[in-house]
Amino acid sequence: MLARFIHRSSLSDSRNTISSRKDANVAGSKAVGYAVLGLGSIAEVAVLPAFRKSKKSRVVALVSHDLGRARKMGKKFGVKDCFTYDDYDRCLSHPGVDAVFIASVNGAHAEQTVRAAAAGKHVLCEKPMANSVEDCRRMVEACRTNQVRLMIAYRKYFEPGSVALKKLVTSGKLGSLRHIFSTYTEIVDPVKARHWQLNPQLAGGGSLMDIGIYCVNTMRWLAGSSPLDATAHVWTDDPKRFSGVEDSIAFRLKHPGGLI
Repeated sequence: MLARFIHRSSLSDSRNTISSRKDANVAGSKAVGYAVLGLGSIAEVAVLPAFRKSKKSRVVALVSHDLGRARKMGKKFGVKDCFTYDDYDRCLSHPGVDAVFIASVNGAHAEQTVRAAAAGKHVLCEKPMANSVEDCRRMVEACRTNQVRLMIAYRKYFEPGSVALKKLVTSGKLGSLRHIFSTYTEIVDPVKARHWQLNPQLAGGGSLMDIGIYCVNTMRWLAGSSPLDATAHVWTDDPKRFSGVEDSIAFRLKHPGGLI
């Protein structure tokens, strides 16, 4: 599914994209050259395999906190140029890098986006956009000022089922929407859990920021509006483990016109 997203997006215009005067650099026939930041499990099992299938994009550089990890992934996916985060600016000066795909920890998204924009590179950033509204605004302003594109990788806009549902809603065949119910559950194995997921500075939150964000964004997209009111309840059966971020959350969003 991510392969379809990367192939079809290629930093194309969408509701998550800031257009720029440098559009010609990414809209031509040449495949967009990406540097991928963050080489965790998502990058290895989803992002890099998706790039390998894409005809519109190609990976020309990898960036990780662990150079050995970067080189290992580079060998696996045929990427020669590898960098650490300390060499991020040198990576951004790579002549083949047109854009960056940010798949690092959530707390690093804002800084990495701002630096990429300053270097004139377009940005495709994994969700969530950042850990705070202020950081999101910094990212938008940096990309607007430097006239580069910014897109957040919400794949639901590209999945066939979601696209079909959106068309059905906008067609009016369902009448006026009154209620949308969405749920997303994921069991996080205590042994296999990524350590940063429970760190509020790195993750920005728990289940809401990690998977609940898909529910929120999809509901806003289907509704075609932003909620006017929000209430939520959080709970956990493991307060020691989830002392810094939420474990489970249920929320209610009220949109204009009474849609819940």
